[in-house]
Amino acid sequence: MGEAVVAAGPCPLREDSFTRFSSQSNVYGLAGGAGGRGELLAATLKGKVLGFRYQDLRQKIRPVAKELQFNYIPVDAEIVSIDTFNKSPPKRGLVVGITFIKDSGDKGSPFLNIYCDYEPGSEYNLDSIAQSCLNLELQFTPFQLCHADVLWLDVHNLPGTSRRLSALGCQSGYVRVAHVDQRSQEVLQTWTILQDGPISRVIVFSLSAPEETVDRPQREEYGVLVASMLEPAVVYRDLLSRGLEDQLLLPGSDQFDSVLCGLVTDVDLDGWPEVLVATYGQELLCYKYFGPESGLPEAERGFRLLWRRGFSSPLLAMAHVDLTGDGLQELAVVSLKGVHILQHSLVQASELVLTRLRHQVQQRRHQSQRPGDKAGLGPTETSAS
Repeated sequence: MGEAVVAAGPCPLREDSFTRFSSQSNVYGLAGGAGGRGELLAATLKGKVLGFRYQDLRQKIRPVAKELQFNYIPVDAEIVSIDTFNKSPPKRGLVVGITFIKDSGDKGSPFLNIYCDYEPGSEYNLDSIAQSCLNLELQFTPFQLCHADVLWLDVHNLPGTSRRLSALGCQSGYVRVAHVDQRSQEVLQTWTILQDGPISRVIVFSLSAPEETVDRPQREEYGVLVASMLEPAVVYRDLLSRGLEDQLLLPGSDQFDSVLCGLVTDVDLDGWPEVLVATYGQELLCYKYFGPESGLPEAERGFRLLWRRGFSSPLLAMAHVDLTGDGLQELAVVSLKGVHILQHSLVQASELVLTRLRHQVQQRRHQSQRPGDKAGLGPTETSAS
């Protein structure tokens, strides 16, 4: 197991609310509200779907959880996965997909239900959407349910190009990443690796600098997070140049039972992505990458544990969404017993905004004081002339 890992500091997020499930969920049971509408859908194994959002009640923003009655899900059905997406323009509206297994005696029968509402004004009304269903019987057992933008487990479109990076992980430990030109439908590069144990999560993400400067020109760099059920979670850096050769461990990620889900997002609001992994051992771990720009010796570079937070039951899924509409994203964590909503401290967030505004003002003052910056001055003129 290795030495115990020590976090650099405490978790900066506090729990704002907790909603208990009537039965447990699973790793495919959480779907974010499509189109940034500030909603979450969480499914439980016993056929129940919970809608979660924040509402303005008595001049206060409060969390509201509501059970949604989706049609054509039998009482004895076991929900496997749920997903949502927005219809492509010019059409509008929310589409919800639910896979479940119906108890048919000796053998379960798998189904996919697709819900949407075409009535004007009801395209995003979940109560109306839940009543309109297309029921499809499947010939295989479903697991993760994805919409069109996600072809396998994770797809990352490269900005400004027709290319994408696609990654998949298998129960055998097989991991495959492909660099594809979508316009010509040509596979440009592929990389494969075999790890020990089932792969629970793969995520392709950008490791680029948050902004381009004169001293640090913008360079697109992509990595892939690979979480295994039996090994520490790892990140493979610089995919386009080095493939799956540059492996960095997330220290201590194997000390809390299996890693069931992961997320790559900016949780400390510094413009750089952090890696979050959630475990069956009831721990949420946050890692940050320290590279050459950190000034550390080469031997000390890599991912470090920023903080960890314990929960009362195993963790299954995560989403980073703006539920309150204030511009700060909340972290939704689904456990076996319910969904936890973690929020930033408003005091710390406001102090950070003020600090950055002061920095911007100082930068603009400095730029305006440079010689030759004033409008109307020619290349050989000075302000004294």
